[in-house]
Amino acid sequence: MPDLPTPQDAAEAALFSECWDAVLSYADLCTSGSAAATQLATEAFTHGIDEARSATARTKTTGRRNPRLPRIPLLLNAVRTTAAAWEAHGQGYRLDPDLRLWLNSEKAARYTGPPLHRPVALRGLRDLQEPDAALLWLVEVEALPLPAVARRLGLDPVAAAEELGQVRTLFRDRCHRNHLDTPMDADCRSYARLLDAVTRSPGAETPEDLSRHLARCVECAEAAACLRLHGGGLPAALAGGVIGWGGLAYLERRRRAAEAGLAGGRTDAAADTGLAVVKEAAPRIGRTGLLVAAVIVSGLALTVSLMPFGAKNDGAVSASGDAADGRPVADPGVSSPPATKRAEGSLVSPEPVGLSAGTGAKSGPEPRGTASSPDRATRAATPGSKTSPKPSGSPQGPASCTVKYDVVDQWADGFQVNVTVTSAEALDSWQVGWTFADGQRITQMWDGVLSQSGSRVTASAEQYNGSVAAGGSFTFGFLGSWHDGNASPATFTLDGGRCANAH
Repeated sequence: MPDLPTPQDAAEAALFSECWDAVLSYADLCTSGSAAATQLATEAFTHGIDEARSATARTKTTGRRNPRLPRIPLLLNAVRTTAAAWEAHGQGYRLDPDLRLWLNSEKAARYTGPPLHRPVALRGLRDLQEPDAALLWLVEVEALPLPAVARRLGLDPVAAAEELGQVRTLFRDRCHRNHLDTPMDADCRSYARLLDAVTRSPGAETPEDLSRHLARCVECAEAAACLRLHGGGLPAALAGGVIGWGGLAYLERRRRAAEAGLAGGRTDAAADTGLAVVKEAAPRIGRTGLLVAAVIVSGLALTVSLMPFGAKNDGAVSASGDAADGRPVADPGVSSPPATKRAEGSLVSPEPVGLSAGTGAKSGPEPRGTASSPDRATRAATPGSKTSPKPSGSPQGPASCTVKYDVVDQWADGFQVNVTVTSAEALDSWQVGWTFADGQRITQMWDGVLSQSGSRVTASAEQYNGSVAAGGSFTFGFLGSWHDGNASPATFTLDGGRCANAH
C-alpha cells in the first residue's frame, strides 16, 4: 500500500504549485513547442522538489546550513539543467535552437565550473537567507506588487517596504564580497575598489578608464549591475545572472503576466489557480535598525559602460553584525532550509546587462597564486620590512594571532575555503603556514601567493595586501581538491609564530 501524503507533503506541494506558472513560462522559452514545454516543466519540477527535499534532509542530519535559492529561481535552474540533459541525451531537437547553441558554447561552462567563477548575482542571492531572497526575487523579477508579496510571505504589510530596502542593501553587500572573492587578474583587481566607490555615490561620474574596462570585462560588468541597486537595473541583473540563458526574455514575460493579473483584478499568483497560499500563523514582523540607510540613487542605464554610477551607502551591515551573520531581514524568527551544492551554477545571459554583442569580453580571469612567480616569492622575505615573514616551521611562543578557516563550499572532489587572520601586531607583509592532515591539494589561490610542498602549505602576502594594522585582519581564499578526507588544519602559523583557531 503506498504511503499516504503527510501534512508536510501537502504544504510543500501547495508552496511549489505557486511556482508552476513561472516554470512553464521559462520552459516555453527553452523549447520548440507547447508539448515539449509542458514535459520540460514537469520534469524540472520533479527534479527541483527532489533537490529541495534532499537539501532539507541533509541539513537535519548535519545541522549545517548551506545556501539555497528560493523556490522559483531554484526551479528555473532545474529547467535549464533538465534542458541540458535533454541535449546530452539526444532530445536537443525539442529545444529552442538558440538555447542549443548556447548549451554547446563556452558560456555554458559557468554552470559546472568553479563556484567562484559563477555570476555575482547568483552567488549573492544564494548567500541571503531564503525568506529574504524570496522577497527580493518576487518583487524585482516576478514583478508582483509588494502588498501581494507581503501576504504571500506572511510579512507585516506596513513594514514590507522597509524590509525590502534592507534586503536590497544586504544583496549588494553579498555581491560586493563575492566580487572581491572572485579570482581576478591584476587589471580587474585594480578597479575593484573604484567600482565599489562609484556605485555608492549618486553624484560620481564613471572614469573613462573604468568605463572602457566594463565594456570589455563580463565579470566586472555583472558586478557593477548588482552593486548599483537603484535606477531600474536590479531586475535585469538578477534575471540575467541567476537564470542565465533567456533571463531578460523571462523578465519581460513576467512583467506582462503581472500586469495582466492586475488588470484582471488579481494580485496574488495563487488566486489564478484557486490554491491556498500557505502562510505563517501570524505575520512576521520585520526588524528595524539593522542597517544604516542607503542613500537613494537613480539614473542607472542598462548599458554599464555608459552609465553614471552611484549610490553612497553609509554602511551595508549593522554595527551589531545582524546582517553579516546571515540572519534574514524579512524572516527574523524562522530559519531557512539549507541547500545542497548544485552542478548548474550560473551563466551569463545571452544579453548580458551592460554589454553589447561583440565587446570582446574576457573568457575568464587568469589563474593566480602559483609559487613560480619570482617577484612574489621573494617579496615576502624582503629584508627591512617591519615584520619580515619567518620560515613557517614549528609554532613557537604564545599565540599573537587568530585564524578562522571557513569551508565555504564542498563537493564530491573539491572544496572552497576563506581564511581570515587577525594579527595582534602591525605587519608590513605576512606569511601564513599550515599542514593538511588528509593530503588535500590547493588548485587556485586568490589574495595570496601559494607555495605547497606535499601537505605543507604557505600563503604569502600580495603586493596590495601586505600591510596590516595592529589588531587588523586580512583574508585570502582558495579552491582545493580532496579524496579520502577533508579535515580542517589543526595548527596555523603567522610569520613562524603560533596562531589560535577562531571559532
